[in-house]
Amino acid sequence: MEKDGVSRYDQLLQAIDGKESLIPLISEAIYLEEQLDYLRGLPKIRVNPKDPSMQKATPAAKLYKEYLQQYTNVIKILVRESAADEGEEESPLRAWFREHADQ
Repeated sequence: MEKDGVSRYDQLLQAIDGKESLIPLISEAIYLEEQLDYLRGLPKIRVNPKDPSMQKATPAAKLYKEYLQQYTNVIKILVRESAADEGEEESPLRAWFREHADQ
């Protein structure tokens, strides 16, 4: 994913201000974003064709829920750690998260 010619990795790396301990979380966040994008396109509910009131969650729905929780946790850590040294100023990661949280 690129925005304005900057890769997602570079966006997140800039947001954490080069804190090496957070770099593995960047890779994890990007992986989870890709998996969530893929799973978002799959059916989440299987409907019995003979009885539409009978519905069952698909494995994709369960994976999506698990990955979303993992992604949320990773982003929370990145946001918290990227703001640790900044005092009152909003970090680039917090700004990005605020912009995209409602999507």
